[in-house]
Amino acid sequence: MVHVTDATGTTETDGSWRVLLGTRYLGTSTLLAGGVALYAINEFLTISLLPSTVADIGGERLYAWVTTLYLVGSVVAATTVSAALRRLGARSSYLLGLAVFGIGSVVCAVAPNMEVLLAGRTLQGAAGGLLAGLGYALISAVLPQALWTRASALVSAMWGVATVVGPATGGLFAQLGLWRWAFGALAILTAAMAALVPMVLPAGRADPDCAAPALKIPVWSLLLLGTAALTVSVAEVPHNSVAATGLLAASVLLVAVFVMVDRRASLAVLPPSAFGSGPLKWIYLTEALLMAAAMVDMYVPLFGQRLAHLNPLAAGFLGAALAVGWTVSEIVSASLSSRRVIAAVVAAAPLVMAAGLALGAATQVDHASAGLVALWALALMISGTGIGASWPHLSAWAMQSVDDANEAGTAAAAINMVQLISGAFGAGLAGVVVNSVGGGAATAARWLFAVFAAVGVAGVLAAYRATRGQH
Repeated sequence: MVHVTDATGTTETDGSWRVLLGTRYLGTSTLLAGGVALYAINEFLTISLLPSTVADIGGERLYAWVTTLYLVGSVVAATTVSAALRRLGARSSYLLGLAVFGIGSVVCAVAPNMEVLLAGRTLQGAAGGLLAGLGYALISAVLPQALWTRASALVSAMWGVATVVGPATGGLFAQLGLWRWAFGALAILTAAMAALVPMVLPAGRADPDCAAPALKIPVWSLLLLGTAALTVSVAEVPHNSVAATGLLAASVLLVAVFVMVDRRASLAVLPPSAFGSGPLKWIYLTEALLMAAAMVDMYVPLFGQRLAHLNPLAAGFLGAALAVGWTVSEIVSASLSSRRVIAAVVAAAPLVMAAGLALGAATQVDHASAGLVALWALALMISGTGIGASWPHLSAWAMQSVDDANEAGTAAAAINMVQLISGAFGAGLAGVVVNSVGGGAATAARWLFAVFAAVGVAGVLAAYRATRGQH
């Protein structure tokens, strides 16, 4: 157990949920988790709103780009987190992200056509990527190290919460014919969060005595990442399997070029330690494979309706089963203290996820009974457990595995970038699989779960390498 002494000279036991959610850190925890929740809920909320939005303002040909531009803006902005913190400081960086997100939400709310809506979504994506990145980066800056694991669990658990709250809220506003008010509500929530910022985040930069560094941006790294994200998002669209596979392969190549460029750049997205002999690169790769495999969830409501004839509400809750497993296991796992047990949990995580997805693949049939639907839910919960049990420890390890303590902020911000880009690849791969497989919905569902189970298995080696030295 770790003890820290606060400014008053009082020693307190640190590293527990009680301390993280206690009076001293409650505001900080709320703000960091809230920024990620705002970004994640908006992503899922918009998916539910889109049919009503298109029916009102048109633009069906641009349907897929509502998500594509949001994602690209997020990936690009996420890479600027470290630069923004060095130049502007925690408080100003967070306020900037909230201001742009609020403006983007208002633009979406009043959009007269799809083109204007896309502009608002791009602003939302850029601001959301910054906020989500700050949610991780500020953990190491404003909280003691003993709280990093639980804070990482709290922040990343917001993705699980979003998969329930986002579709439910969006569906409610759409059902009432008030899709514009959904974006208006986001703007109001953003303003409320902005009021909390001055209360919990310090003003100015971490070292005010030093001259403010120039706000340098890794342009080539950003260009390559943004193009890769755009390419993999477009890969979901074509019904031609050759074209879709080619786009997906091109995006992989662009990421490989990004790694080579970023490794040699004086101003980089990834910390230098990621290219060294330490475990950081394996930690990032494990997170990437787990997050990519989790994107199987985007098709669960669709297959729930087509194979089990569930109504949209029930199918939506079926899709939330993975998030439930993720969230519950993350909270439980974050309370582990034995290094040996933690290492074993992380090493087993990809296999647990693959087992859940394999069970899902084996049970996808037409006219599924209630018993099979229950098995689907169990399979998804097992899959989510694999992610949630390992994620907080992987995130904490990433911040601790740098060769230079000054890299901790960059290493933390890179967690969000890895999450975003791997989610994009997972979504693209899911679209390619579903669009390429013939034989009906059941066959497509079986192939989808089987392919993503293979992705989970591929993470076994990365997880093993990530745990070396963590015992």
